[in-house]
Amino acid sequence: MSEFISSISKSTIESLCEELIKNNRIKSEYYRRYEVKRGLRNPDGTGVMAGLTRVCSVEGYYIDDGERVPKDGRLIYRGIDMSEIVDGCKKENRFGFEEVAWLLLFGDLPTRSQLEAFTNTLAQARELPDEFIEDLIIKAPSRNIMNKVASTVLNLYSYDENPDDTSIENVLRQSIQLIAQIPTIMAYAYQVKRRNFDHKSMYIHQNKTDITMAESILRSIRADKKYTDEEAKILDTCMMIHAEHGGGNNSTFTTRCVTSTGSDTYSAIAASIGALKGPRHGGANIKVHEMVMDIKENVKDPTDEGQLADYLAKIIKKEAGDGSGLIYGMGHAVYTLSDPRAVILKNDARKYSKNTEYEEDFKILDGIERITPELFCKYKGIKKKICANVDLYSGLVYSMLNIPEELFTPLFMSARIAGWSAHRIEEIYTGSKIMRPAYKNVSLPKKFVPIDERVENHFTSGDYIPNEER
Repeated sequence: MSEFISSISKSTIESLCEELIKNNRIKSEYYRRYEVKRGLRNPDGTGVMAGLTRVCSVEGYYIDDGERVPKDGRLIYRGIDMSEIVDGCKKENRFGFEEVAWLLLFGDLPTRSQLEAFTNTLAQARELPDEFIEDLIIKAPSRNIMNKVASTVLNLYSYDENPDDTSIENVLRQSIQLIAQIPTIMAYAYQVKRRNFDHKSMYIHQNKTDITMAESILRSIRADKKYTDEEAKILDTCMMIHAEHGGGNNSTFTTRCVTSTGSDTYSAIAASIGALKGPRHGGANIKVHEMVMDIKENVKDPTDEGQLADYLAKIIKKEAGDGSGLIYGMGHAVYTLSDPRAVILKNDARKYSKNTEYEEDFKILDGIERITPELFCKYKGIKKKICANVDLYSGLVYSMLNIPEELFTPLFMSARIAGWSAHRIEEIYTGSKIMRPAYKNVSLPKKFVPIDERVENHFTSGDYIPNEER
């Protein structure tokens, strides 16, 4: 495949792109004329109502006389405030991800005996067949762990004796196995990537069945298998808050969309992994990390509010950073005054970064959170409330755990599989129609022209349409 791709010359691709661009222009005015809800969002920024769910509620505002009124964000898992779950587990000094996974799947909190049995079931299910690991991960390394996990999940289909059965019983069995196995696949993919592309040693550790998911992940990615109880519980908190975020987020909607076709569990979850990978979704935590590194390289004292504000203004004006004009980790489609996940992670980041090498990074992120809303209002005219989202602090927390950058988004994925599974099961049980939104065709009518009568319409640079007008 790589030889085929490299055999296409750059000039050929450029010529083909010119042909493509000239026939793909859609004027912005058309979206207004036909009242198209771009991004499946209403004019006020709220999401188009696409379904009903009992799994999760994401709350960031309320409607008063037709107007959106900002409020502190709340994330509700099966009727229970996610923040209360995290606080409860911290107060009792115990792990909580397995409990959250049970809650999302089954709809209520587990008893002690149910939780112990479920935790043991997940631990036993982490194991993968030796030939599977050898043939599909070790022999086929990938630079990107998200892509490797997605392809590996698809290959699990071939190892399932009953892959296409969409009965609740079978999908529940597949879901529990994937919740357990995806972190294992992630760890193997990371180790293989280290050996093949980073030219570092690869460490493969045997599965340990008497530890939690968070402990297992830290143990599997570290050469010496060592971790502290505090470290594991910090990661466990990250997994609890990342486990679910409503049916409307892009990757979960992907799960439900693919599920609505009647497709198998492996196809639905692999598609969701592809959605989460994107930098506008789960991949944003890496972009935050890159943004902070860029700020530290270009600002003399990034903890000075004035210097930081000047550089953030340059980023917004596309004069610095990656040229996108985005301040990563700021703003959310639903949350207005606060993102409860960011609140939890910020408190942890503040606590654990104090008097460490990461304290400066925390101060930079705190400054970004405080300064950005004012700059967005000044330079973009955006007056709505803008808060930090979960991605602003998650990367810093992962860094404090000595987790490499390439695992930031895969860790997000390893937790979110619980929410995807709950939504897939709900879609199977309650959904009755394949998802099929409409697109308005704005092409002009054309007649077929015999090939010898066609005239080439050469592309000129003046025909190029910027991205925002396409």
